[in-house]
Amino acid sequence: MLGKGAGGSGAKPAKPSFVSYVSPEEIHKKAPIEKEVNLHLLPGELLLCEANTVLKCVQEDGSNRGVCGKLICTNFKIAFLGDESASDDNEPEFKNKIIGENDITLHCIDHIYGVYDEKKKSLSGQLKKYPEKLIIHCKDLRVFHFCLRYTKEEEVKRIVSGIVHHSQTPKLLKRLFLFSYATAVPTSTDIQNQTVMFDAIKDWRDELERTKGNMKYKVLSANEAYKVSEKLPLYFVVPMSLCEESILQYQGRGIPIWCWSCHNGASLLKMSAFPKEQEDNTSQMHKIFLDGVYKTINKPPYEVLKTDDLSSSLPSLQDIQAAYTRFKQLFLIDNSTDFWDTDVKWFSLLESTNWLEIVRRCLKKAIEVAEYLEGQNKNVLLVEENASDLCCVISSLVQVMMDSHYRTKFGFQSLIQKEWVMGGHCFLDRCNHLRQNDKEEAPVFLLFLDCVWQLVQQYPLAFDFTETYLTVLSDSLYIPIFSTFFFNSQHQKDTSTSGEGHSAQSSHFRFLTVWDWSVQFESKAQVLLNNPLYVEKPKLDKSQRKTTRFKHQRQLSLPLTQTKSSPKRGFFREETDHFIKNILGKRISKLINSSDELHNNFTEFYDSWHCKPVDFHGLLLPHIDGPGIKVWAQRYLRWIPEAQLLGGGTVATATKILDMIEEVQSLQKKMDEKHSLTVPQGREALPMLRNSARLSSLFPFALLQRHSLKPVLPTSTWKDLEDEDDLAKRDDEFVDLSEVI
Repeated sequence: MLGKGAGGSGAKPAKPSFVSYVSPEEIHKKAPIEKEVNLHLLPGELLLCEANTVLKCVQEDGSNRGVCGKLICTNFKIAFLGDESASDDNEPEFKNKIIGENDITLHCIDHIYGVYDEKKKSLSGQLKKYPEKLIIHCKDLRVFHFCLRYTKEEEVKRIVSGIVHHSQTPKLLKRLFLFSYATAVPTSTDIQNQTVMFDAIKDWRDELERTKGNMKYKVLSANEAYKVSEKLPLYFVVPMSLCEESILQYQGRGIPIWCWSCHNGASLLKMSAFPKEQEDNTSQMHKIFLDGVYKTINKPPYEVLKTDDLSSSLPSLQDIQAAYTRFKQLFLIDNSTDFWDTDVKWFSLLESTNWLEIVRRCLKKAIEVAEYLEGQNKNVLLVEENASDLCCVISSLVQVMMDSHYRTKFGFQSLIQKEWVMGGHCFLDRCNHLRQNDKEEAPVFLLFLDCVWQLVQQYPLAFDFTETYLTVLSDSLYIPIFSTFFFNSQHQKDTSTSGEGHSAQSSHFRFLTVWDWSVQFESKAQVLLNNPLYVEKPKLDKSQRKTTRFKHQRQLSLPLTQTKSSPKRGFFREETDHFIKNILGKRISKLINSSDELHNNFTEFYDSWHCKPVDFHGLLLPHIDGPGIKVWAQRYLRWIPEAQLLGGGTVATATKILDMIEEVQSLQKKMDEKHSLTVPQGREALPMLRNSARLSSLFPFALLQRHSLKPVLPTSTWKDLEDEDDLAKRDDEFVDLSEVI
């Protein structure tokens, strides 16, 4: 994948014959680690067990080289306190205040393995024999190796049993650290946040007014006290023509719920479907009920309705989970040898996971929905069993692509609150926080973030936030001090907050929201979440709005029929235009080929948009051909040293652009001072990018290479090639490993 010629045919390095019988504490004559590193406990966090003289191994060659320290397990995390003291130059400036570099929250643990006589075995339940080495695979794709060979036997039993029990055993909801932290953290006044939480009826009315949907849709409060459904939020929006009796009849099922309105009046709706397997009489009643609902919203003033059953047009949750399970194995690397062994077949392994294909299909479906809304002026009704999984993915993607407000940081956070948190996505089950049912687990929200990342990397100037923001947001799924991603519904959160266990102190009981980034990062680090190249959409005066409204609609709307191109356009004029369109159509149809052939409207909509200059505040359509869909490298490869380029990647490019921007701003400032004008305040610069030659391509998570740099070829291969002096004299060339070995 990354090294030319590096592949699995290389001979594995010889196993060292020397065995040391000296314990690490006899080798490193240092002060006790308790004096150097102190364990920081959060409010409500309790120390459960610990083990001394644990070796945290370096994942380079599989040897037991590393750092000696103490391994600790609390009711919140696993922490390693080592005697390595980072120098000021190596200290990361992008530092999480909650989770340290050697900390793993219990919810972030994916699998635990023990090594017995050099054989790796999965650990769970009661253990009869305890391993000499512990390997922990994390959900954020970190891999930790802890050697217990020099640890006392009693401490080994205590720490291994504690880690396995507290991370793998099924839990009750109120046993989560989320509740311990919320009751112990000091009560403070609510921090002012521009994120709309959609927990008040005013938030929904403001959103209807913003999207001009208040003429055809209304906010309902019929679900107050959850009288209609426990899965629906307290307030939601439905067509004005629907009566309240219809909504109450089937606990919200079969009711089209409003998501968003397009500028042309077409709206995006979603609906919970009735169960497919039921008695004939019940099925007939449901059919009659749905026919009545469709007739109500399929006539003026409403647009023509297009219904899309996502369960039949997109992969199932089981398929998504299976694809991601295969996909993540490419990045959970135990050592460098494993990494290079998969290098020569990495792309075929990547394709076989089917994860990027699922990402592509979701983006394609979102484009289809956008074409119905924008191109055909039709209402779109997304149908799913509970309308809380794939409906959330597609409806959110459509809004990000069509509404520039949701491409700002606060707008994006408000979108997640509206469609995911209030929309009833089962975060607790899909992330398997309670470890109760593996069958319900599926990375649906991570799939959505991956799709958004595809848009961000294709159109970085259109987004107010960076890929770093998306990465830390995905990490926040497993930090149980925020309530945002730890409940299945708003009803579950409300009943848990006012339950018996906390009724006496309900006035002091407060959950944190993940959108308060100051809890995790200092203001200096938060700068990396904002895109310095983003330009806000200019706000027009009322006099300007009247003259530009029609132009704005024309910019968004795309022709449904081909228009004759100008004879001056193109080197070979009109003939070339027609030829290029045919070639583009054939190329795209070949690369995007699936079981459903792209209909003419979709193809023309897609081709026509990509032939025009991009309006970063208008409609965005992603490239969904093969090369367009990429691996989210910053999230998936950030912990693999071999995958990093020192002083390369997007960091180097961003540094040059920021230097140019700073120079322009400096010149502008001098000109304004010369003319005695007020200097407008620009976005804060990124001081951490000043020395890009020392930064990794996966910055800011791999700020500096703390371990020795690996060559492009495995170490064993370098030794077998030839003497270093002869190798240094040779010009760069391709080395065929099959001839070397």
